Amino acid sequence: MNVVVTGLGTTSPLGGDVASTWEGALAGRSGVRTLENDWAEKYGVPVTFAGQLVVRPEEVLSRPETKRMDPSAQMAIVAAREAWADAGLSEDAVDPERLGSIVSSGIGGVWTLLTAWDTVKERGASRVLPLTVPMLMPNSPTAYVSLEFKARAGAHAPVSACASGAEAIGMGFEMIQSGRADVVICGGTEAAIHPLPISAFASMQALSKRNDDPQGASRPYDVSRDGFVLGEGAGVVILESEEHAKARGARVYASVLGLGMTADAHHIAAPEPNGAGQTRAMELALERAGLTAADVAHVNAHATSTPVGDMIEARGIRGLLGSHADQVLLSATKSMTGHLLGGAGALESVFTIKALETRTAPPTINVTEPDPELQVDLVRDTPRALPEGQIAAINNSFGFGGHNVALVFGA
Repeated sequence: MNVVVTGLGTTSPLGGDVASTWEGALAGRSGVRTLENDWAEKYGVPVTFAGQLVVRPEEVLSRPETKRMDPSAQMAIVAAREAWADAGLSEDAVDPERLGSIVSSGIGGVWTLLTAWDTVKERGASRVLPLTVPMLMPNSPTAYVSLEFKARAGAHAPVSACASGAEAIGMGFEMIQSGRADVVICGGTEAAIHPLPISAFASMQALSKRNDDPQGASRPYDVSRDGFVLGEGAGVVILESEEHAKARGARVYASVLGLGMTADAHHIAAPEPNGAGQTRAMELALERAGLTAADVAHVNAHATSTPVGDMIEARGIRGLLGSHADQVLLSATKSMTGHLLGGAGALESVFTIKALETRTAPPTINVTEPDPELQVDLVRDTPRALPEGQIAAINNSFGFGGHNVALVFGA
């Protein structure tokens, strides 16, 4: 059964919707900035910048909605509403028993959890909000999306760290192919710009500490890369069986052609040094799509800007595609958005789908001296045109714990 993408939604460090986010990406604009808080002075937090949302959820949602949802769920609802409207769907357009929700988060309601703990310590257990558990649950975003759109075919929340959003889209693809649903609202969300996650990531030497140059801090493939930049936001796509989409005359952005998922089984945080699991995920995705290396025109890389991880992935792409890699345009959009953790794969799927729709590969910024090992054509600073005709693109997402997800889209 063919699966197509009929709707897109996001709220990100580049914009409050898909149009502004995509415009910001094509302009090569950084969404990273210095945080306006006293965390460094108060707690000694060593990193003072992140990729924050341009439009806060409370500017879009009602006060009752923001009171009962963790920020991660708020962001998911904002993106899901946009995607639903973009797909031209209405309440009677889909049988609720054939509608699914799969929205993931790598960390979940960290703000709710830690705020509630502060309340216990400072004001006593009786002052904890009754909705605390439903708000902090990692499945809270997908549950609220399911409630919003009456999605009864299933509401799922795969948690696989930074691969979560891509895995959600992969599961949505399989949910339709298996016959469980006609339409699935799927993606990822994360709201973890909080002093504890920042301190923890910094402690493990994962974050860039370029406090004096936040917009230049995320620099995938540059020889001076020194860690990722934390970001926040959500990306949601509407997946639909081709038959269902045709029956209602829906516009189609792209097709989901293949999915590859593997596990490194190597280390809780570090990728397997040879990138075998990552390469195998890409290989499986192409096999499932019935494609070869020659069909791939674009890759949106996981590329977080870490000294080790970037080149493991790049070598895997080159090894998989061989000489065809010379015709592939590589983009590393985290250079502009920062790393949305559980939301990253979903936002980057939106970028990949837009790249196919517009035949334009978005740029990678901040790369002044590319790593000499890089053997794939990196799109730097300005967008580049993709070929006409039927082409495919790969979106890679990898997560702590050794989770590897590769999605293949075609248009």
